[in-house]
Amino acid sequence: MPKLSTLVATILFFAAAPMCQGAAVSQAAIKGVVDSVITPLMKQNDIPGMAIGLVVDGHPYVFNYGMLSLATHEPVTDDTFFELGSVSKTFTATLTSFAQANGHLSLADRVGKFLRSLQGTPFGDVTLLELGTYTPGGLPLQVPDSIQNDAQLMQYFKGWHPDCVAGACRTYTNISIGTLGLIAAKSEGKPFTSLMEQQVFSALGMRNTWYSVPVGRMPDYAEGYTETNTPIRMAPGELGSETYGIRTSAADMVRFLQANMGLLKLDPKLQQAITATHTGYFRAGPMIQDLVWEQYPYPVELETLLEGNSPKMIFDATPVTRITPPLAPQVNVWLNKTGSTNGFGAYIAFIPEKRLGIVILANKSYPIKDRVTAAYKILTRLDTN
Repeated sequence: MPKLSTLVATILFFAAAPMCQGAAVSQAAIKGVVDSVITPLMKQNDIPGMAIGLVVDGHPYVFNYGMLSLATHEPVTDDTFFELGSVSKTFTATLTSFAQANGHLSLADRVGKFLRSLQGTPFGDVTLLELGTYTPGGLPLQVPDSIQNDAQLMQYFKGWHPDCVAGACRTYTNISIGTLGLIAAKSEGKPFTSLMEQQVFSALGMRNTWYSVPVGRMPDYAEGYTETNTPIRMAPGELGSETYGIRTSAADMVRFLQANMGLLKLDPKLQQAITATHTGYFRAGPMIQDLVWEQYPYPVELETLLEGNSPKMIFDATPVTRITPPLAPQVNVWLNKTGSTNGFGAYIAFIPEKRLGIVILANKSYPIKDRVTAAYKILTRLDTN
């Protein structure tokens, strides 16, 4: 019998090693990998419940952990839905890209074309591409609390002056993507949420995804929790739907992952629009800025992903270099997006060439570095090709 120290070392070696190259991975093996990462993550961050959606070699998997509510102790199930936070922005990008594919707008258009009251102002001269890549010239992270409706938002834009030349710096902000969604809806003459539900959610077969949760589905809505485990859910706000307003399940997000890797049978124009959101427009720090999505050449080091998803990239202005012509969608890349509300934390990442992706949903907002690290550990372990 081997010595205990030798046996422990052997177990630790196999726990950290990637799966056998070229071998099919069983669901039990996949679950073992996910369990080994998510169980300690939940304990470390005192997370009540999580749902992990995976695409491995193109196939969907969902694994549920913990409770959707500390009060009821109801477990997380495949029907449980969570708040996406800013991962919602990737859907806004999809709708905008689809509007372009249908000829309703062009990313080269100026804001003033659609928001006529802003014609002749600096913000009216910003392009839709600059809105979708956080490069209009400097905007605050959040919509100011004093702005409660579109009329007040337009007044704010009339008085706006850029901190840098449009296309010269990236400042992560809800306002630019929210306005992009506002314009995409205006270009089609319909409410934003209705368009998203009809043209995106329904088309992708996402049956458990909501902006406004039906009363009958409220029992499946996970309770969010603050750092002190106080229950909380997001409140409505100006541009909320366009930037952080989606509630959804891991199973539905797996379909979104598959769509982004071209693995579903979709309307060709919609698939074209989804893929087009992966076009690279600016180099910003360690990553390339797509239409909302952020991409890195794959393979990528964890340290690079942590730098690209760091507080500095969220809160500070980052000089950018425009990619001319834009970088066509790549397959050997890691694409990702983080999202948070006061009571929820989300992260989505995928590698098209590997037909491999993950979405991590939690009913607690916990450090982004922990989400990225967990996803990296799981995906690199499951990269068998």
